[in-house]
Amino acid sequence: MEGLGVLEEMGELARRGEAFALATVVWRQSPSSSQPGSRAIITAAGELHGWIGGACAEPVVIRAAQQVMAEGTARLLLLGTPEQFGAAVPDGITVIPISCQSEGALEVYVEPVLPVPHLVVVGDSPMARTLVTSAAALGWRADLVRGPDFTADGCERSMIVVATQGHHDEDVLERAVAARPAYVGLVGSRRRGATVLGYLADRGVPKDQLDRVRVPAGLDLGRTTHQEIAVAILAELVQLRASGALTGVRGRTPASESARQAEQEGPRPGTRPQEAIDPVCGMTVATDSSHPVRYEGADYYFCSAGCRQAFEKDPDAYLKRETRC
Repeated sequence: MEGLGVLEEMGELARRGEAFALATVVWRQSPSSSQPGSRAIITAAGELHGWIGGACAEPVVIRAAQQVMAEGTARLLLLGTPEQFGAAVPDGITVIPISCQSEGALEVYVEPVLPVPHLVVVGDSPMARTLVTSAAALGWRADLVRGPDFTADGCERSMIVVATQGHHDEDVLERAVAARPAYVGLVGSRRRGATVLGYLADRGVPKDQLDRVRVPAGLDLGRTTHQEIAVAILAELVQLRASGALTGVRGRTPASESARQAEQEGPRPGTRPQEAIDPVCGMTVATDSSHPVRYEGADYYFCSAGCRQAFEKDPDAYLKRETRC
């Protein structure tokens, strides 16, 4: 994948509301196989689509991409040996030592592309219109839908607020919970909510779906105006999103949470780690593209045949150096 193919894939991921990172080569030092302007997409799962360089650069860029997705901050990387850059590296640039036989170097800009939260408000009241306007002011994608016209297709990652106020409440809420969105709330009193949920339970709507409905929607601020109800609902959504309680709505990407947990737990016994440190040159390598050398009961992985051969000649020299570090 390259050129327009990368742009088309970006558009498709954005339409699906999936987080990804875009890596762009902005400088190269010959004989690197990449070119300025080369691009690649890295998904939250760590899949790379496109081209930014060979086996030396890819695992480094993938790891950096997952970090920028988790942090929401772009990063400029210099990939090469420290001797190639000396003391002239500007502040804010991350130098990542890699040691490839090609002796090339790359400067790669990695930026996160994160989906904005999507709020669907069903209803046509002043409160509903205020809620949509307020959410849009936060930079969210906010849609106002009249009750009878509501369909929940493609709302799995969305937050749905049912504010139909007695107009088709039951039908709209049934469609909303069936989509299993990140959030579903019903605007109304507790008594009204109990009646609606009881009716849907009698109609056979699964209990696990109904248990996810927040009613009344929003933080409890006591007796309030319709504008303040809108603020209370938006405040609840912001609070839940910031805490990571809304699945599929960033907070943090699921991949970054999994990567953090895996890093804390370490590799499971009997399994091959996804990445390892080359004991000869110190760079991070993908283990699925590396032929390991087993030495004293442990497997070691390498970026190239040259590093593997150097290790095989004198393993203790490199392992002792690794221990001192």
